[in-house]
Amino acid sequence: MSRGLLFVISAPSGAGKTTLLKRAMARVEGLSFSVSHTTRKPRKGEVDGVDYHFTSRGTFLEMVEDGLFLEYAEVHDNFYGTSRKNVVEQLSGGMDIILDIDVQGAAIIRQQDAPAGVYIFIAPPGLAELERRLRGRGTESKENIGVRLKNAVIEMEEAGKYDYLIVNDQLDEAVDLFASIIYAERARSHRLPSGEPITGISQ
Repeated sequence: MSRGLLFVISAPSGAGKTTLLKRAMARVEGLSFSVSHTTRKPRKGEVDGVDYHFTSRGTFLEMVEDGLFLEYAEVHDNFYGTSRKNVVEQLSGGMDIILDIDVQGAAIIRQQDAPAGVYIFIAPPGLAELERRLRGRGTESKENIGVRLKNAVIEMEEAGKYDYLIVNDQLDEAVDLFASIIYAERARSHRLPSGEPITGISQ
């Protein structure tokens, strides 16, 4: 069985990453979403174990001490972390994984020897549009929006370190591009668009 691919996705808050990923994963078969642990409170409509594993700050820090995270970071006063065991097991089983993490977490994984990843940065078309999207959520205070915009500037400076850059201006086009990247990386690793290994052809 061929080893799965790890796709590391980062984006500023409000870039439309969650919507893009949901649409892309509904289209592209053979993808699994790595559910991160977080200490932040669930937003409206979020489900524990589906969107995130919501946990207390104390429990999260215990997991850090036990070395259970592949990476973790504190973002906007909340902790986020990726289970090492879940990622390794799924990759070993041949499953391609989408890992949705911030630039801090991506940098940590990039510095490690394994697992190797394909890095994709999703950016908004501009800061003005990003601010409009953040305000449109109706869940952020004026102060929080200001913090997120400042962080977005810093995060977008990291985009050059990623293998691919997608500007999420027109959602359908961004989804098409994202899916194309998945298919291209599978072809490069001698796998079909479905993710199945190519057999019976001389390598």
